Amino acid sequence: MSSAAPSPGTPTVLPADRQKIVDLGFVPVRAKLIEVAAFLDRVERYGVASDYRCVAMRAALSALADGKPERARRILESFSDPTTEPDAVSTGKAAYGAYRPPGA
Repeated sequence: MSSAAPSPGTPTVLPADRQKIVDLGFVPVRAKLIEVAAFLDRVERYGVASDYRCVAMRAALSALADGKPERARRILESFSDPTTEPDAVSTGKAAYGAYRPPGA
Protein backbone atom coordinates (compact mmCIF):
# COMPACT_ATOMS: atom_id res chain seq x y z
CA MET A 1 0.00 0.00 0.00
CA SER A 2 1.39 3.42 -0.93
CA SER A 3 2.09 5.97 1.79
CA ALA A 4 2.03 8.87 -0.67
CA ALA A 5 -0.20 11.80 0.20
CA PRO A 6 -3.57 11.83 -1.57
CA SER A 7 -3.90 14.15 -4.52
CA PRO A 8 -5.88 17.38 -4.07
CA GLY A 9 -9.61 16.74 -4.07
CA THR A 10 -9.19 13.14 -2.96
CA PRO A 11 -11.33 12.40 0.09
CA THR A 12 -9.45 11.25 3.15
CA VAL A 13 -10.10 7.60 3.92
CA LEU A 14 -9.36 6.48 7.42
CA PRO A 15 -7.39 3.22 7.75
CA ALA A 16 -10.40 1.46 9.33
CA ASP A 17 -12.52 2.37 6.29
CA ARG A 18 -10.10 1.16 3.62
CA GLN A 19 -11.07 -2.50 3.85
CA LYS A 20 -14.76 -1.56 3.76
CA ILE A 21 -14.24 -0.21 0.24
CA VAL A 22 -13.54 -3.77 -0.92
CA ASP A 23 -15.88 -5.50 1.53
CA LEU A 24 -18.90 -3.50 0.41
CA GLY A 25 -18.08 -3.02 -3.25
CA PHE A 26 -16.61 -6.29 -4.46
CA VAL A 27 -19.70 -8.51 -4.84
CA PRO A 28 -21.86 -5.96 -6.72
CA VAL A 29 -18.99 -5.05 -9.06
CA ARG A 30 -18.20 -8.73 -9.63
CA ALA A 31 -21.82 -9.25 -10.71
CA LYS A 32 -21.55 -6.36 -13.18
CA LEU A 33 -18.39 -7.80 -14.72
CA ILE A 34 -20.09 -11.17 -15.17
CA GLU A 35 -23.03 -9.38 -16.81
CA VAL A 36 -20.65 -7.62 -19.24
CA ALA A 37 -18.97 -10.94 -20.05
CA ALA A 38 -22.35 -12.58 -20.70
CA PHE A 39 -23.37 -9.70 -22.98
CA LEU A 40 -20.16 -10.02 -25.00
CA ASP A 41 -20.66 -13.80 -25.24
CA ARG A 42 -24.17 -13.21 -26.64
CA VAL A 43 -23.17 -10.63 -29.23
CA GLU A 44 -20.33 -12.86 -30.40
CA ARG A 45 -22.60 -15.91 -30.54
CA TYR A 46 -25.11 -14.01 -32.69
CA GLY A 47 -22.47 -12.44 -34.93
CA VAL A 48 -23.06 -8.80 -34.04
CA ALA A 49 -19.83 -8.12 -32.12
CA SER A 50 -18.73 -5.69 -34.83
CA ASP A 51 -21.57 -3.28 -33.93
CA TYR A 52 -20.02 0.10 -33.09
CA ARG A 53 -21.36 -0.10 -29.52
CA CYS A 54 -19.69 -3.47 -28.94
CA VAL A 55 -16.45 -2.13 -30.40
CA ALA A 56 -16.69 0.85 -28.02
CA MET A 57 -17.33 -1.49 -25.10
CA ARG A 58 -14.24 -3.57 -25.85
CA ALA A 59 -12.17 -0.36 -26.07
CA ALA A 60 -13.59 0.75 -22.72
CA LEU A 61 -12.68 -2.61 -21.21
CA SER A 62 -9.09 -2.05 -22.31
CA ALA A 63 -9.09 1.25 -20.44
CA LEU A 64 -10.61 -0.49 -17.43
CA ALA A 65 -7.67 -2.87 -17.22
CA ASP A 66 -4.80 -0.52 -18.14
CA GLY A 67 -3.96 0.48 -14.56
CA LYS A 68 -3.94 4.19 -15.36
CA PRO A 69 -5.81 6.72 -13.19
CA GLU A 70 -9.18 8.30 -13.90
CA ARG A 71 -10.66 5.19 -15.50
CA ALA A 72 -14.26 6.34 -15.05
CA ARG A 73 -13.65 9.65 -16.81
CA ARG A 74 -11.67 8.07 -19.63
CA ILE A 75 -14.27 5.35 -20.20
CA LEU A 76 -17.14 7.85 -20.20
CA GLU A 77 -15.25 9.99 -22.71
CA SER A 78 -14.57 6.94 -24.89
CA PHE A 79 -18.34 6.47 -25.28
CA SER A 80 -18.95 10.18 -25.93
CA ASP A 81 -19.23 12.07 -29.21
CA PRO A 82 -15.78 13.61 -29.82
CA THR A 83 -16.97 16.11 -32.44
CA THR A 84 -17.02 19.80 -31.60
CA GLU A 85 -18.98 21.22 -34.51
CA PRO A 86 -22.79 21.03 -34.41
CA ASP A 87 -24.61 19.24 -37.22
CA ALA A 88 -25.84 21.63 -39.92
CA VAL A 89 -29.17 19.83 -39.91
CA SER A 90 -30.52 17.81 -37.04
CA THR A 91 -30.08 14.12 -37.63
CA GLY A 92 -32.65 13.36 -35.00
CA LYS A 93 -30.08 11.06 -33.49
CA ALA A 94 -31.09 9.42 -30.30
CA ALA A 95 -28.86 8.37 -27.46
CA TYR A 96 -27.41 4.95 -28.20
CA GLY A 97 -24.87 4.86 -25.39
CA ALA A 98 -21.82 5.15 -27.62
CA TYR A 99 -20.59 7.47 -30.35
CA ARG A 100 -21.43 6.17 -33.78
CA PRO A 101 -18.60 7.07 -36.14
CA PRO A 102 -19.61 8.09 -39.67
CA GLY A 103 -20.13 5.00 -41.79
CA ALA A 104 -20.58 2.70 -38.80
